[in-house]
Amino acid sequence: MLPRKPNDASSISAAEWIASVHAARDFVHAQRLLQPQIALVLGSGLGELADAIVHATFIPYEQIPGFSPTHAHGHAGQLVLGYLSGVPIVALRGRSHRYEGYSSHHVQFPIHCCHALGARALITTNAAGGLNTRFQSGDLMILDSHIDQLWPRRSTAPPVSAHPLNSTCGRPLSPYDPHWIDLAKQLARQEDIVLHQGCYLATLGPTYETRGEYRMFRSFGADAVGMSTIPEVLAAAQLQMRVLAFSVITNVASTEQPQETSHDEVVETGQAAGPALRRLISRILEDLSGQPD
Repeated sequence: MLPRKPNDASSISAAEWIASVHAARDFVHAQRLLQPQIALVLGSGLGELADAIVHATFIPYEQIPGFSPTHAHGHAGQLVLGYLSGVPIVALRGRSHRYEGYSSHHVQFPIHCCHALGARALITTNAAGGLNTRFQSGDLMILDSHIDQLWPRRSTAPPVSAHPLNSTCGRPLSPYDPHWIDLAKQLARQEDIVLHQGCYLATLGPTYETRGEYRMFRSFGADAVGMSTIPEVLAAAQLQMRVLAFSVITNVASTEQPQETSHDEVVETGQAAGPALRRLISRILEDLSGQPD
């Protein structure tokens, strides 16, 4: 089984990994026999979106074999099964992070469990700092690309391409579904929701970036910066799941004046932007189901 100790999963065999995924799937099915179509990851301050799920079953991560608890503020740490806009879904209410000491296997494990439950598409969300000067606090950004700074060379965590369940070697050129991106932009216009499109950069964290780092990340071509999401996206892409990802812009970085950002502010902004994101995700799911909510 997948070890609970954060950095003790790099030597797990393929057979042990598959057994761990199946054990998690079987435990969840014992609580609620439901085959979801979509997996939904709810990031910092966005957990209240789970309240819109009807006929919901909540399962704490601590009870699910192989799941790692999350200690980040604003992350409830629950798997939720139910229906959103008529579509059966599995939602991850909060996530574990690399900065909590977890390996790549641990932070990707819930996505493999969702896939084993039946989900063939992933919609993931996060709270991020804005690097693009056109952005404002509370805006939404849809990801069309990313820059992965979570895997420094000195890390002992194996790259995602070494994962025992990967069907191909290397990383996908673009894991983000272009048809879903176009649909989301169209629906955002209909709902009068500000939705930018851009590149997300993930760092290990847990500290926020300096002004010099902001300038460097802008020079890389990044539009927003956070501390998560990419491991989930890469795992989903390797499992051949459709992927759509959103960032809530919680603050816009200043390269000229020192400014402090607290996690409480991030959570509060995520909660404030939650209704717009919920509306947009509901419209996307309505399109899948063919029925209004």
